[in-house]
Amino acid sequence: MENQEPKLEESPHDEAPDQEPEQKKLKISTEGDEPASSAAVTAVSGGAERRLPKYKRRKVAIVFAFCGVGYQGMQKNPGAKTIEGELEEALFHAGAVPEADRNKPRQYEWARSARTDKGVSAVGQVVSGRFYVDPPGFVERLNSNLPDQIRVFGFKRVAPSFSSKKFCDRRRYVYLVPVFALDPCSHSEAEMARSDSGYEYVKCVECCEKGYKIPLGVFGKESVDDDGKSSEVQSDISSNNCGALKVETLSSNGEKTLNPDSEEEMTKSESKFCYGEKEMERFNRILSYYVGSHNFHNFTTRTKAADPAANRYILSFNANTVITLGGKDFVKCEVVGQSFMLHQIRKMIGLAVAVMRNYAPESVIQTAFKKDVRIVVPMAPEVGLYLDECFFTSYNKRFKVSHEEVSMEEYKEVAEEFKWKHVYSHIGSAEEKDGIVAIWLHSLNERNYPDLRVAEHKPDEVIVYKKIDAASEEKINEEEAAVKENANGAGELLLVSKVNDETSEEKNMEEGDRVEEKATE
Repeated sequence: MENQEPKLEESPHDEAPDQEPEQKKLKISTEGDEPASSAAVTAVSGGAERRLPKYKRRKVAIVFAFCGVGYQGMQKNPGAKTIEGELEEALFHAGAVPEADRNKPRQYEWARSARTDKGVSAVGQVVSGRFYVDPPGFVERLNSNLPDQIRVFGFKRVAPSFSSKKFCDRRRYVYLVPVFALDPCSHSEAEMARSDSGYEYVKCVECCEKGYKIPLGVFGKESVDDDGKSSEVQSDISSNNCGALKVETLSSNGEKTLNPDSEEEMTKSESKFCYGEKEMERFNRILSYYVGSHNFHNFTTRTKAADPAANRYILSFNANTVITLGGKDFVKCEVVGQSFMLHQIRKMIGLAVAVMRNYAPESVIQTAFKKDVRIVVPMAPEVGLYLDECFFTSYNKRFKVSHEEVSMEEYKEVAEEFKWKHVYSHIGSAEEKDGIVAIWLHSLNERNYPDLRVAEHKPDEVIVYKKIDAASEEKINEEEAAVKENANGAGELLLVSKVNDETSEEKNMEEGDRVEEKATE
């Protein structure tokens, strides 16, 4: 019997040896990623199969600008209109973010180089993430889904580890201060005028001419008069060194008359304040106190002095340029630092303006840096502040061979055009129409910020106002207690009196010393 070979079971591959293996299905990243799915379609022409390129997510840095009016800041907050909210929606509608990752910024590694407060603008803001930037026309698609006050300039391919927040070395902010805000005589605190019935309250003449409405409580705390009605009472005339009191006195019959004590000074008051070399030198000297590493716990909120986050490093702070917006001159204050806290720049500007207007000594800035001192610092309005540029020096140096440079160099012209069209025009019109800075200047007084003059007094000094006895009242017709500054800069209590006969200065000094001795008993 012949040996027969066993029959082998035929496999399906043996039946059709010429059939090609089934092609693997292309992976589609997400359901809503239209560019990726459309690009994965294959085309057959003349029996040959051709595969179109598949779009991939790319790590990019997006450079853009915005005008902050009408927005609650840069960072996205639930229920608030923010710049990030607008940008995220534009990225989704442009096909850069799939449906599955919508409203989930962590999924595409979202990061911002700087946060801005409510109403603050930006010209050189940078955000980063992993987006579908293909096909060409990504910038145009983004801008078509954004309002005119938000414009994307371009994007750069960056390293996979890039983060616009962590890799940002420095940030430069600019604050536009109206020149009149640096003039101690402009919109000064001289809101009281002497009349027959004593001191009477009058409104600021400059604000009345412009039609500005000053909110209640700007000038200080309210008090109740003899009739039980709430009225605004001020304890002194202007606390700055401006000799001119540009106010009007209300007479008993309701007619307006100029204060006779200030008629001689009106000529000086009406002379135009100029930001010349002396003013520029003084303002730059005031701003230079901020340069270096300091504890800025008094220049922010919710940050204690012991918190390491309160220590910040300022590289430069100057005000060397003047620009004209709507017929008004503005001083361009540029500050460059590693990072900034909430309200820090606005408070630095606010205190610098207060010092420039002689409401506070220059030494109060250094006092505010002390950890054991708590000072209420004035905060300038948000309308004049904008983020000018973010710098990535270390990253550009490290990846200069493999990746493009992340900077504003390529977008200087378009950024300058956006700045004048949207940012500068808004700052100029806001001041002309609403007088935001002018109204804010009236709040710079000793009642709202009693700590501004703390550096003028000795730490152990106590100022006591004591009633003068009857014998002194017979000799003195008019009495005023005033704090004067001696040659050493220390404050002492002196009795300034006017006597019928010509009393020598020595007798006044002796009387002042006698009152001071009694006060210390």
